[in-house]
Amino acid sequence: MGRVSGRACIVTGAAQGIGRAIGEALLDEGADVCFADINADKVAEVAARNEGRARDGGGRVMSATVDVTDRAQVREMIAKTVEAFGKLDVKFNNAGVNKPMNFLDVTEENWSFIMDINGLGCLIGMQEAARQMIAQGHGGKIINTASIASRQGFDNVAPYCASKWAVVSLTQSGARDLAKHNITVTGFAPGVVATEMWDQVDQDLMEIGAAERPGQAMEEFSADILKGRVATPADITGTTTFLAARDSDYMTGQIVMIDGGMALV
Repeated sequence: MGRVSGRACIVTGAAQGIGRAIGEALLDEGADVCFADINADKVAEVAARNEGRARDGGGRVMSATVDVTDRAQVREMIAKTVEAFGKLDVKFNNAGVNKPMNFLDVTEENWSFIMDINGLGCLIGMQEAARQMIAQGHGGKIINTASIASRQGFDNVAPYCASKWAVVSLTQSGARDLAKHNITVTGFAPGVVATEMWDQVDQDLMEIGAAERPGQAMEEFSADILKGRVATPADITGTTTFLAARDSDYMTGQIVMIDGGMALV
């Protein structure tokens, strides 16, 4: 039996990167997993590619298209998951975006784009998952993706940092409110992870003059990592599966840093 066998899970932002890795690790441990993303074709392909993995782990897999800032779409995603799996036990609010801009150049549009998806999207996801879990009557787990940027500000990604600080606050607030329903709310904070999102950030930083060559930004951000290298998504999933499993049932309101020792707080 896997650590999350029989648990019905949703992972948003699951078409690639950390989200995809979280979902695949859950399948390996026996969970039923809904891979959800705004990119319908890509997330459907990811789910299809993982059908064999689901069978091997003893679980089931599906995909859903969702804009996490649209409450109606979030409700529909949860309803479809419950229809397929019979319940919702674990909800990962992982969908997120970044669009670097130099601090003095940050616009209202840039701020709203990032804060809406990373902040509001997390809030809506928590609320709607909690409503489903409360209706079921047997508790559940909500797990939010924060960031090393939730612990300190960086000059070229101020809205992103602010949005991830918001995730920490939402995690704590949700934990306080939902404990009476036996719902735990936790989160994890990755550092520098080699994903498609970082590839785009690297390009964006060059476009705004904050980096001169490909790879420079990642090198500079990761220079002080005590482990001596950037993370891969596989470095993150041991913790995310732990947070989804019974092993972490006595944890709530906490953010687990997974940054290789980049920020010691």
